[in-house]
Amino acid sequence: MRVSKEQRRIILAEFERSRMSAVRFARRMGMKYSTLAGWLQRYRRTKPKGRARAVRLFEAVVAEAHDEDRNTSLALHLPDGTRMEINNTRQAGLAADLLRALTKSC
Repeated sequence: MRVSKEQRRIILAEFERSRMSAVRFARRMGMKYSTLAGWLQRYRRTKPKGRARAVRLFEAVVAEAHDEDRNTSLALHLPDGTRMEINNTRQAGLAADLLRALTKSC
């Protein structure tokens, strides 16, 4: 697989954002694991040692559910293993806001 340095940088950045294993990511991209592993090794060797990104927290305020909402449940399972449960319909908007905020921070 021949790619420019810029394309390689984009692929490595996407790998870091994906939170997938290198084997799974390489398979998803249609490339050999050994190629990705070599790129990662060279990239990590030359990557400047900076501060780790701070963890960002978002406040979530949930109103008390009424009787008709108590039995409603939705579980969201993302490919990276992230899981979110919504126990009543009023949490749907909050969950959407949280997902948007987390997506922007990545």
